Amino acid sequence: MTTKSTLPRRALLKSTAAVAGAALGSSAITGFPTIWAQNIKNITLRQFGTGVSNLNAIADRCKKDTGITLSMTAMDTDAAAQRAVTQPHSYDIADIEYFTVKKVFPTGVLQPLDVKKIKYYDEIVPLFKTGKVTPTASVGQGTAPCRVSYVEGATSRKFAPAPTEWMTLIPTIYNADTLGIRPDLVGKPITHWKELVDPAFKGKAAIINIPSIGIMDAAMTIESLGMMKYGDKGNMTKPEIDKTIAFLIEQKKSGQFRAFWKSFEESVDLMSSG
Repeated sequence: MTTKSTLPRRALLKSTAAVAGAALGSSAITGFPTIWAQNIKNITLRQFGTGVSNLNAIADRCKKDTGITLSMTAMDTDAAAQRAVTQPHSYDIADIEYFTVKKVFPTGVLQPLDVKKIKYYDEIVPLFKTGKVTPTASVGQGTAPCRVSYVEGATSRKFAPAPTEWMTLIPTIYNADTLGIRPDLVGKPITHWKELVDPAFKGKAAIINIPSIGIMDAAMTIESLGMMKYGDKGNMTKPEIDKTIAFLIEQKKSGQFRAFWKSFEESVDLMSSG
């Protein structure tokens, strides 16, 4: 697709559209060249992401604020990663999660963002830049956002250990994943991960079928039970992996899990059904 000026879509969007729907949500696309002003009503950006971020309200606001039409496609995490890598010409904005960035960015399908062009860059909280909520805090386990937030240069695929002028994406949504419960059905306070495998909830518990997340939930459950202490849940040893999977298989065979869910919509359906 080209605009009336025959400028290719990707050349036109340059460094702002290839990565993260966050670019739109944070007003990162600013200071449009003249060509944008002339053809703004003819621009459609193809975005894909998970159900938690593909909201009609975002597309409506984008149209209102910029005149740009945002075409949104919702899919699960694994499908999003696969599309990002295998179909790079099918989208303009990849609204992906941080642990997905670790898989996708090194393939070279996404373009880093020049922080000087991010209007509210200074307002991005330190958690995404340095990994620390306070100066003395420690960086969390797993793919902490700061570990994949920056690359070494404009054409680099290598993540930088500290902030640079080139970001991989812009954060917009805090997806607070934890134990989801129905207080009206559970009947008691839920304060520990081990409640996930409480026999009282046999056949009424579910766990997410996205390995990068579900394995963490399982590990926190195991630690909460006092069965094992992991060195780094985000980089398990082979014995730790084996014990974690064995635990999950045991729980599944016992009938603890009613289902494994993968998309936001599936989790809502399971919770609403009781």
